[in-house]
Amino acid sequence: MLPNLYSNDLTDLLFENSDDFIGIYDLVNEQFVRVNRAGVRLLGFSSEAALLADPIRSRSLRHEPLEGEHRASLIERILSAGHHEETTQIRRQDGQTFWGQLIINTFSTQEKQFALIRLIDQGRLHQAERELEYSVRRYEAIFSNATIGIIVCDEQGQIVSANQKADELLGYKPGELTTLTIEQMVPTGVGRYHQKLRESFNANPQVRSMGHNRDLHAQRKDGSVFPVEISLSYFKLENELFVVAYIIDITFKKEAEQQLLAHRDHIERLNADLEQKVADRTHALMNTLDQLEQSKDELARALAAERELGELKSRFVSMASHEFRTPLTAVLTSATLIEKYPNSDQQDKRQKHLNRIRVTVNHLNDILEEFLSVGKLEEGKIEAHPAEVDVAGLVAETVTDMQGMLKPNQTIQTDLLCPKPVWLDPSLLRKILVNLLSNAIKYSGPGSVVLVKGTCADDQLSLAIIDQGMGISKADQDHLFERFFRANNAINVPGTGLGLHIVGRYVELMQGTVSLQSELGQGTTITLTLPSGTSNTASR
Repeated sequence: MLPNLYSNDLTDLLFENSDDFIGIYDLVNEQFVRVNRAGVRLLGFSSEAALLADPIRSRSLRHEPLEGEHRASLIERILSAGHHEETTQIRRQDGQTFWGQLIINTFSTQEKQFALIRLIDQGRLHQAERELEYSVRRYEAIFSNATIGIIVCDEQGQIVSANQKADELLGYKPGELTTLTIEQMVPTGVGRYHQKLRESFNANPQVRSMGHNRDLHAQRKDGSVFPVEISLSYFKLENELFVVAYIIDITFKKEAEQQLLAHRDHIERLNADLEQKVADRTHALMNTLDQLEQSKDELARALAAERELGELKSRFVSMASHEFRTPLTAVLTSATLIEKYPNSDQQDKRQKHLNRIRVTVNHLNDILEEFLSVGKLEEGKIEAHPAEVDVAGLVAETVTDMQGMLKPNQTIQTDLLCPKPVWLDPSLLRKILVNLLSNAIKYSGPGSVVLVKGTCADDQLSLAIIDQGMGISKADQDHLFERFFRANNAINVPGTGLGLHIVGRYVELMQGTVSLQSELGQGTTITLTLPSGTSNTASR
């Protein structure tokens, strides 16, 4: 038994009123003789007696207990120094592990040596650090592997960052661009004019394209110039403006335009010659005109496709710069603020910013998942794999997973009439439900009800998601399933404009249809109709 080392008041103060694990360890017999209630709970035991009776945890808190010479050496160092601190993995009774900080101080009484051990749970801090590291790695992957050049400079025009494509386009080695100014990237003689344009942009920054009604050129390290298209974006960190330039080499585009002009001149000469020979070459002229008409249609289709591609790029750059800038700024700010709270009694303040980082990282994950899904759909890498599905069970699980997104007093109700399993791709169906329920929750107010209504009949599943949200105008409804499209009344609500596009493609893969009915201010109903024979029917 441990001698009476302390008064009852001191026991309450050091043990029972502490939120951390505190225990007294007999360094001679190498085992705990006292553990407070917080420590018992932390290690997952029902009582102090149960912990002290455990042959492993009563001797060591480590995930992998030290044995033999290592254990003896550590005890000798602790006795010699009188104090020891380390961060290591701790094992609970159920086998789960977490990172904890051990703070050990020795004392003696009645010629026996003891240690006062305090254990602080650092598992959530380690998890937040890992999530932040993963987020930074994803950002670096997107920035570094972009297929267009990206340069970031400050208000003075000093380049602070450039990706690999920018180095390649401008002929510099990695890291060289950050020693230069943006004016050194423009042709000689244009630098002073460009400096005035940069100062004008700093005074009124906005996302836009450069070079309206004029050709733009960039200058390589060797002095050569090449035609470019440049779009500008910006962001602010700690009230300092940073400008982002997206650079595309259009050398091949310009060469194609020259070829197109040469081809047009050639056609005009042919027309002039044909007009002079109209009397005896009528048949040949008609054939030539048919060929010209075909060329005109092909050119029109090519130009239309190019305009569409340009619009998609512009919408993507605008959306990505906005959707990534805000969460990344939040992550950077929260990480900076965490450093200001190093003390253990400031955990609540750290936790507030850790939660903010976690929410922001999850938001970035969602954006990246949508981008990856669109890419896989475009490349034909996603296929439907039907299996036996309990529709009611799948819907119930999905609704449970969405509870964390609900606003105050907001609820999801279900009304399903599908008594038998059906034959569908459960993964695609779950992703469709998550996307539609997320939209219904996001665009509906607190206290509203989202209804999931469905029936199974005649080898067909009909599911409707009905919300009481802001609704969608008639003009916007025709474009909702297009990539990057956002309704006019949802511009201020975060989103990528990819969700309904992905839903439409998933429904198409499942050979179904999707329809939408909505009125402004009166909510929205989205109905899925999917062929869904029973598993027995499908096997036959």
